[in-house]
Amino acid sequence: MPQQSSQVSPRLIFALLALAAGNILTGRCLAEDEPLKRYLYVAVPGVRDYLEYGGHGLLVFDIDDDYKFVKRIRTGGLRPDGRPMNVKGICGSAASGRIYISTLKTLMCLEIAADSVRWERPFSEGCDRMSITPDGQLIFLPSLEGPHWYVVNADGHTLRKIVRNSGAHNTVVGLSGQNAYLAGLRSPLLSVASTTDENVRTVGPFSSSIRPFTVNGAETRCVVNVNELLGFEVGDLVSGEKLHRVEVQGFSKGPVKRHGCPSHGVGLTPDEKQIWVTDAHNRRMHVFDNTVDPPQQMTSVELRDEPGWITFSVDGRHAWPSTGEVVDVASREIVARLTDEDGRDVQSEKMLEVHMQGGQPVWVGNQFGVGRAVK
Repeated sequence: MPQQSSQVSPRLIFALLALAAGNILTGRCLAEDEPLKRYLYVAVPGVRDYLEYGGHGLLVFDIDDDYKFVKRIRTGGLRPDGRPMNVKGICGSAASGRIYISTLKTLMCLEIAADSVRWERPFSEGCDRMSITPDGQLIFLPSLEGPHWYVVNADGHTLRKIVRNSGAHNTVVGLSGQNAYLAGLRSPLLSVASTTDENVRTVGPFSSSIRPFTVNGAETRCVVNVNELLGFEVGDLVSGEKLHRVEVQGFSKGPVKRHGCPSHGVGLTPDEKQIWVTDAHNRRMHVFDNTVDPPQQMTSVELRDEPGWITFSVDGRHAWPSTGEVVDVASREIVARLTDEDGRDVQSEKMLEVHMQGGQPVWVGNQFGVGRAVK
């Protein structure tokens, strides 16, 4: 993908300063000899409200120990009868030391270091898949397929609403922290909202309503799934134009168990050299070469179930489809499978990479497979 010159975001500077200040206030200074530990945090039920895929809670796996199960953190998101609601999204920030989980009705905040829920707040028009600014100060939270996105502060209070009347659904805040990308289930337009003022522009239209999507690190390109397409489309975030429609070759569309579209999940490897796209009917991830324009199909990876999401480790070594396998990006071999403390297969469309040092979070990833090749 074409790149642009890197500029250090004011939000990123604030995030780094906030993290340093937090260590000073707690009397801690991270020593260089303190080991860095990498974990995968997986929110369940992360496939609708199906408890057979890992039960309920926030499951933690040790990336550096072959994804061994570490612990289950108790969470909220319960119906009046005690049954867990669907988890709709997950995001977090090392600057604030918090992870946020949305359910059908509520947004909850967890302290990462304490493994505990700090608060849970209801939203009258429901919640969907949100995203957070790098400094951990603003969350762009879609109402549940409703007319607007809530702009929420770190304590869960609504500051304003962004009304798009598009069936609010998926949200990505770019790495710069300057833009929030908003996609609705009933619109072929991707909205781009400033995180610092009320300006909103659009990209597209694409060929149908936008489903999961991602953006590159320079925020010049978006890659979107759309209804009825086994594959993805590419848009120019600068000009606002749709550039390409890329269809998976050699595989047929067919019935799917969830989401109602052939491809529900697309991600860029962190170096942005590849695009991985889901194929639920054929139980595969299809891999595309993104160093050419338009991207060209390379190979496929067969999975144990129908994938509905994809993201990657920040080092680019591993792909994490929602079916719970860990795929080596270089070899395309499955190198691990997530299982809980009872040996049950774990599946979820909501997961985050978290780096810890000295018991404190020092880096938190993104549930979307966003590109990170900012040059």
